[in-house]
Amino acid sequence: MVRLNRTMEKATRLLLERRGDGQLWAISNGASLPVRVHRCFPWSEPDQFLSLRDQENQEVAMVTHLDELETESREALAASLLEAGFVLRVTRIVEIDEEVEIRTWKVETEQGSRSFQTKLDDWPWEVPGGGIVIRDVAGDLYYIADPEAMDEKSQKWLWAFVD
Repeated sequence: MVRLNRTMEKATRLLLERRGDGQLWAISNGASLPVRVHRCFPWSEPDQFLSLRDQENQEVAMVTHLDELETESREALAASLLEAGFVLRVTRIVEIDEEVEIRTWKVETEQGSRSFQTKLDDWPWEVPGGGIVIRDVAGDLYYIADPEAMDEKSQKWLWAFVD
């Protein structure tokens, strides 16, 4: 089921398209609006519960599953998910340094060594179904599926910063 919010609430159906500028657009009843896609949880179902948000980060529509969309809309949303949904899976925390207004994380991921920054007031958070997510200043997500499986040093670093 595709649920539309007040911006497009009188819509009978939702269409999605990527335009020449690469932006994803939601179209309904002749009205169109640029949107960004945000994956909701659970992480184990990446094609479910996709929130489409406007420039003010207000939800415009919720797509409960990609398969509910028509082919062209599904393909447009899938392409946007690839760009927006890059999630790095953290396996070890090497070091965390705090500076003025910023925290620098040095981690090992399944994709290799990484360094990223978060604001001092942005904390990792636990997600339903298990695991912890960290969002960096660029909006990229770092996921720790099983914090207890990490080495002791990594766990000490992590638990010092989990909200």
